[in-house]
Amino acid sequence: MIEADTDVQQLWREYKRTGERSLRNALMEFYLPLVRYTAERISAKLPNEVDVEDLVSAGTFGLIDAIEAFDLARGVKFETYCSPRIRGAILDELRTMDWVPRLVRSRAHKLETATKVLRAELGRVPSDDEIADRLGMDRSEFDKLIGDANAVLLISLSRSYVDQDSDHELQEIDVLADRRGCDPVEDLSERDLRDAVMGTLTEIERLILVLYYYEEMTMKEIGATLDLSESRVSQMHSGILARLRGQLHTRGILVSGV
Repeated sequence: MIEADTDVQQLWREYKRTGERSLRNALMEFYLPLVRYTAERISAKLPNEVDVEDLVSAGTFGLIDAIEAFDLARGVKFETYCSPRIRGAILDELRTMDWVPRLVRSRAHKLETATKVLRAELGRVPSDDEIADRLGMDRSEFDKLIGDANAVLLISLSRSYVDQDSDHELQEIDVLADRRGCDPVEDLSERDLRDAVMGTLTEIERLILVLYYYEEMTMKEIGATLDLSESRVSQMHSGILARLRGQLHTRGILVSGV
């Protein structure tokens, strides 16, 4: 254990003269608190998922490089020399941990800002088309931006979840909604509605809907399959949708896109 500044200087001289690993390790032990101090300062500005011990490990490699490259003859304090190297090693580690490119983060921030501004101006949640127009993007560019933004928003399921109404210690996974779960009553109601509506269609009408919406065939391809003209298929498709709309409205159900 090094106990005095004179001991440190002596250790430095011995290490630079011999290059002994044991002497280097003694210097590392002495300066390790500087690594932890730097890691904790950086960690304070990061999400909870980032483990400070990972940052300490990365900073330790920076400390090793600094010890090996330090030149006693330059007359510079080692603490001044090594601090940027420790910090740089930690930031390099963070960059490798962060798989979301900086440009993507920047664009996601612009998306969030535009959404907030439009919500304030319109007094409601803006549509995707309105946000895309504000950002000066066409729909394909906007859809790609949405995908990138969703990647930025990924979080760790082991992150602590703060619930002011509970004394229990929770994690995000404990409060994550189970999207696979279903309401049996709701499912039964939807099935009854679907059967009632679809029961009014002929076999060929149901087939047109299946081929168009599920198989994603064009009107021309459906016509060739069913031995009908393209215009006849289109006419039947329009008639089916009109009839379905009427039935749904009669049942008091308002739907969009049908």
